[in-house]
Amino acid sequence: MLTSLAQLAHTAQRSRLGLGAFNVIHLEHATAFVRAAERADAPVVLQISENAVKYHGGDLVPIGRATLAVAERSGASVAVHLDHAEDVALIRTAVELGFSSVMYDGSKLPDAENREATREVAAFCHAAGVDVEAELGEVGGKNGVHDPTARTSPQDAARFVADTGVDLLAIAVGSSHAMTTRSAQLDEDLIARIRLAVDVPLVLHGSSGVPDAGMLGAIAAGMTKINVSTHLNKVFTGAVRDALAADPAMVDSRKWMDPARSALAEEAFRLLSLYSGRG
Repeated sequence: MLTSLAQLAHTAQRSRLGLGAFNVIHLEHATAFVRAAERADAPVVLQISENAVKYHGGDLVPIGRATLAVAERSGASVAVHLDHAEDVALIRTAVELGFSSVMYDGSKLPDAENREATREVAAFCHAAGVDVEAELGEVGGKNGVHDPTARTSPQDAARFVADTGVDLLAIAVGSSHAMTTRSAQLDEDLIARIRLAVDVPLVLHGSSGVPDAGMLGAIAAGMTKINVSTHLNKVFTGAVRDALAADPAMVDSRKWMDPARSALAEEAFRLLSLYSGRG
């Protein structure tokens, strides 16, 4: 069933558990992740990024409605989230469609502009009953830039949340977007200090680059929403390669899509079980 992101995140935060948030590019992603959540008896966040919307011709409506339908028909608690949106018009479309939440990404803006724009987005979304995530400082890895050395200060985090009224905050603590190896080392002490400084749940972007032990340490330190995309895409694409290599004459897309979706669901189940303390 469709559920508030803030509700899911605060529940996980109180229990020091992780909330898996996985990116949807195709409908098969959504169905795989919901299947995994139902099997793991855990909530999940289905995320559609602004980049994914561009892949779909710049129109959020078809993939957005399909993802919402998958969430609404699920027996698991599912939030549908617009991820890394810089376009406020796109955010308004997500709100009109009935998304649980949006992430406004003003991290490239000068600090004062980011705060003001984020505050305005939060006010608009809250009036419509939609939760808002924001990012303080640009987490490395976007736009071809990989810089895991970026760090968010606890004092800045507290001021940003107070100034903007956001419901969740993505912070820079050592991860980087689009990593294809799981070698990132997170600053768990910094996570703990930021967790003490702010009341809202913390979000880790670039989680694909973090090994399981590091993720468990981050969750124990106070990280809540765990965004994973690249790692799961590797699993999906690897299964496609294997299926096509096993049968080079294959032409029916269902025959390579089905094993890829099954592999994706299996790894999503493993991650959700890990984050919820059942792994």
